[in-house]
Amino acid sequence: MSDQKRRYRMTRRAELEQQTRQRITESAVALHQELGPARTSISAIAERAGVRRSTVYRHFPDEESLFAACSTHWRAANPAPDARAFAAIADPAERTEIALRELYAFYRRTEAMYTSLLRDEPIVPIVQRLLRGFHDYLHAVQDVLMAGRGLRGRAARGARAAIGHAVAFPTWRSLTHEQGLADDDAVALMCLLVEGATTCTQGADEHYPTRARPEPASSAPQPEAHRPEAPPTQRARQSKPR
Repeated sequence: MSDQKRRYRMTRRAELEQQTRQRITESAVALHQELGPARTSISAIAERAGVRRSTVYRHFPDEESLFAACSTHWRAANPAPDARAFAAIADPAERTEIALRELYAFYRRTEAMYTSLLRDEPIVPIVQRLLRGFHDYLHAVQDVLMAGRGLRGRAARGARAAIGHAVAFPTWRSLTHEQGLADDDAVALMCLLVEGATTCTQGADEHYPTRARPEPASSAPQPEAHRPEAPPTQRARQSKPR
């Protein structure tokens, strides 16, 4: 066999191996989305990919390598909105509206996967580890939406809590599924929540300042109550012997 034919066969074999690996990854991603990681077995992945279990293990010897490949593949196909782009918007209210609009559109596209992942997060340790990046991303968005508001104390805590609630996936799902709102209406409602929280808590700081603590009772002995002096006539009667 010539060197040219040998190189061709080796190249072709590598291509087939890569196609098999890709098919296994895509099958696992689809099952994670449809069933959730907790109910996805290696047998189900192998059956969907049209390979043997041993082939799955040959490409992915442990769940760490399999989940890493699935996460990389899925995130490349479903990029989240860029939080850095939001930071370029000067007005905080406009920034919040645009960020929520893009984030809710992202949730709409990825609803099935995040529903499965967040449901299984408490019971699948590797999902907990992989979702840290998602939670960190939401914290970064929260920081961006808080920037430039000039808030402190109670007002800052109220605004941050409202923003954190607004950017959460369960909030979007509750508003659009349980309450039946369209995405645009959900965005408008959450913008009102954020601005309202800012105004109300800021007003509370101004009109209802924190009460001063009462001074502690002194431990020093208190003087006895002054007994009024008797009038002269009464003193005279009291001084006469009986």
